[in-house]
Amino acid sequence: MNSFTRVIMPACFAVAAMTALASTPVQAQSADTSFFVTSNGIGNGGNLGGLAGADNHCQTLAQASGAGGKTWRAYLSTQAADGAPAVNARDRIGKGPWKNAKGVVVAKDVAELHGANGLTKQTALSEKGEVINGRGDTPNRHDVLTGSQPDGSAFAAGEDRTCKNWTSSTQGAAMVGHSDRMGLRDDEASKSWNASHPSRGPDGGCSQADLKSTGGDGLFYCFAAN
Repeated sequence: MNSFTRVIMPACFAVAAMTALASTPVQAQSADTSFFVTSNGIGNGGNLGGLAGADNHCQTLAQASGAGGKTWRAYLSTQAADGAPAVNARDRIGKGPWKNAKGVVVAKDVAELHGANGLTKQTALSEKGEVINGRGDTPNRHDVLTGSQPDGSAFAAGEDRTCKNWTSSTQGAAMVGHSDRMGLRDDEASKSWNASHPSRGPDGGCSQADLKSTGGDGLFYCFAAN
């Protein structure tokens, strides 16, 4: 092997390695990721395409981050309507435990998730392992859609708390939680990750602009159900 070959061959291997890395999908911060806040919303206010559309968004984001091998479910409740029973968010996300993209356990099971969980601004991360903007940040994006009561159950039929079961981008309201556990007051609602206040706004309560007006962006929580 002459000196020219000795120089060229390692260089070729280096280029090949770099090419292989460039073609590899961006991987999740932790291979065990089983919980995240969506880094972006669907963009149509409270109209998520129903639970199926929201679940698909979770799956798509998880796939892009390298965690698509799991079955992902959006943490959303629906209210009884048109003969269909209510769906409780707590009943559709599996049994736990759930880890964020940094490998931190945010809750070991459903009971802990709705009790003394480990959710904070620093642990309620996106699928990319990024902190979600909260109170004091610009823009504030901490209003996370849930449609749920503090225990993860659905609201009774009647007063809309799910933007018409995640199909309305105009009239209605959706219960939201604060991903950073902070609000305007020092009370339980302001500190709630899943039941802080209903959405509201000049378009009727469920438009993208309405969600942004109170510190949201149409984000929601995603959990691996398996």
